Amino acid sequence: MFLGSYKPSFDKDSRRIALPKKIRDYLATSGIVLSYGFEECIFGFDTRSFEKESEKQLAVSIADRSARNTRRFFFSSARHVELDNQGRFVIPGDLYQWAKISDPLIIGAGDHFEIWEQELWEEQKRRFGEKR
Repeated sequence: MFLGSYKPSFDKDSRRIALPKKIRDYLATSGIVLSYGFEECIFGFDTRSFEKESEKQLAVSIADRSARNTRRFFFSSARHVELDNQGRFVIPGDLYQWAKISDPLIIGAGDHFEIWEQELWEEQKRRFGEKR
């Protein structure tokens, strides 16, 4: 299970980010799948978790408009990415722009991890407090 919050090593010029060891320890393989996340973050899955999430998405009838839109959003942006031997990878350009990354934060979200622009994550957390 992906847990915790981490400030990763990040090279803005190359968009290369290093997954923290605690996140890497949960990965089943050296490959991950990245996709657009909700609220302008990037979702990261190990391949097994991505397959499980995909099955959930595909179980909903294509006749349902909301399901079609979620599938389009989720699958159209999905990218397989290989980690190097130090757990680093390059964030694909479209995902990088989507999440407006300049000062990233990686958070665990149970079955996946998320990459956030730190300022956006702090704003999101403030919203959580307002809804209580």
